[in-house]
Amino acid sequence: MFTGLIETTGKVLSVEERAGTMRIAVEAPGIAERLKTGDSVAVSGVCLTALDIEPGLFHADLAAETVARTSLALLAPGTTVNLELPTPAGAPLGGHVVQGHVDATGTVVSLKQVDPAADRAIADWWLEIEIPETLRPFMVEKGSVAIEGISLTIARWDGRIVGVAILPHTYAATNLHRLQAGSPVNLEADVLVKLAAERRPAVSTFELTVDYLVANGY
Repeated sequence: MFTGLIETTGKVLSVEERAGTMRIAVEAPGIAERLKTGDSVAVSGVCLTALDIEPGLFHADLAAETVARTSLALLAPGTTVNLELPTPAGAPLGGHVVQGHVDATGTVVSLKQVDPAADRAIADWWLEIEIPETLRPFMVEKGSVAIEGISLTIARWDGRIVGVAILPHTYAATNLHRLQAGSPVNLEADVLVKLAAERRPAVSTFELTVDYLVANGY
């Protein structure tokens, strides 16, 4: 389990196509040294297994499902990715529960500085993402969503586009500052919202009519 609080960013060193799957090498000083073979690591919100660990870097295999469902299919050498290690048991849950199981990709509509005249080092940003139809039922205003593995709060939701406020630290310390309009981003809906939706009682289609009352002796 992750919390969506990005520890650092890494750089993709290589991408190897493997008949529908992929293997990537990620430069990750400070992260790689804490990994052992088989450990989980979230790469831009996707839970991957660390393999062939070397000083300052690790490798990971992307299954066909991962290639088909996430933005990692578009990785290229030099791409910046967000990195997070699993949350230790008993550690504070600073963001929200993030599984690293990406539901789908969304599309960046815009990423704009809130005050164009402000110093970029201290400026807030406004990010808008178009949400695919399959995830729209799980978007809740003031709820949580993981975008590229980052725990963010939905500040605005119009039924199609999510708007989120980006703090200066988040903008500078993650790969968000490299996004452009049209960029695909990994999305994971809040698992608690998904569970609540699954357990919601089905809406009854029963309609009380005069014919029903007569047929049943009323």
